[in-house]
Amino acid sequence: MRHLNSGRKLNRTAAHRKALFRNMVLNLIRHGRILTTDAKAKELRRYADHMVTLGKRGDLAARRMAFAFMQSRDAVKKLFDEIAPQFKDRPGGYTRVVKFERRRGDAAPLSVIEFTGTSDTVQKKPRKKSAKKERAAASA
Repeated sequence: MRHLNSGRKLNRTAAHRKALFRNMVLNLIRHGRILTTDAKAKELRRYADHMVTLGKRGDLAARRMAFAFMQSRDAVKKLFDEIAPQFKDRPGGYTRVVKFERRRGDAAPLSVIEFTGTSDTVQKKPRKKSAKKERAAASA
């Protein structure tokens, strides 16, 4: 029974999961928005929201805890100086997950995860037709 065992395993070992989410949080803080699978995005919310909560605390202990997880001075500085102050009045829900499309290779459902402070919305890019379909459309 899985009582009190929360979180998705994502078919990875614990060390691999930790490294995966460390890298994803780092990229989310650096870029503000990342494209990933639905399951990873939903699980990433937990870690990203926790980092923003640490950033809102703003004390030295919180800064050290954030650095222990992300291991990047630049990302911690950006989190504490730029990202966290945007959410000072918000009690939670710092990230949003927007369903995007299916991945071309394996049809995995993709999502965009971003911070809620961003005003621009996610839009799907029009798919290019394959060369075979373009030739068929041109000849018709």
